Amino acid sequence: MDLIEEKKTRSIAEIVSIAEALIFVADEPITVKTLADVLEEDRETIEAAVEELKQEYEQRDGGLQLREIAGGWQISTRTEYHEEVRQYLKTRPSAKLSLAALETLAVIAYKQPVTIPEILEIRGVQSASAIKTLLEKRLIITKGHKETVGRPMMYGTSKDFLMQFGLKDLTELPSIEDFEDLTQGM
Repeated sequence: MDLIEEKKTRSIAEIVSIAEALIFVADEPITVKTLADVLEEDRETIEAAVEELKQEYEQRDGGLQLREIAGGWQISTRTEYHEEVRQYLKTRPSAKLSLAALETLAVIAYKQPVTIPEILEIRGVQSASAIKTLLEKRLIITKGHKETVGRPMMYGTSKDFLMQFGLKDLTELPSIEDFEDLTQGM
């Protein structure tokens, strides 16, 4: 009797369905590599399956979409429905950031890597407690020390930041001009 386990061959439709289930249950964006490892399939097959799944979501034109975020894939609400989703979520208690923390996060996102003295120079106020809050919420991480007098710590945004704001990478941040326009309405 042969003890070598025969690999189960799956149809592309089955691979697409399993990939969708894994993307759905993952608590953070799941990479093609992880999907390939779990499904024991080659990367090209998984990339094709994810692309087919993405097309299915786009053709369906429903309330959900498959998005590439922070180096992985995640099912999220369609951007055109964010206002309604935001309205609903306002009815639920949330862990909001203070205005100081949001301002500090914006400075870090656009100027990273950046030090506390540089943030102070831009904001005009101390940001130590905001930095502490952002570190605790894992929205920012340390990016080493600046090669200057005193070697101050540098900060940048984290993978959690990309996930929280639904960004594929930092190139998807709105331009500073668009960001300023958004804040004028607040």
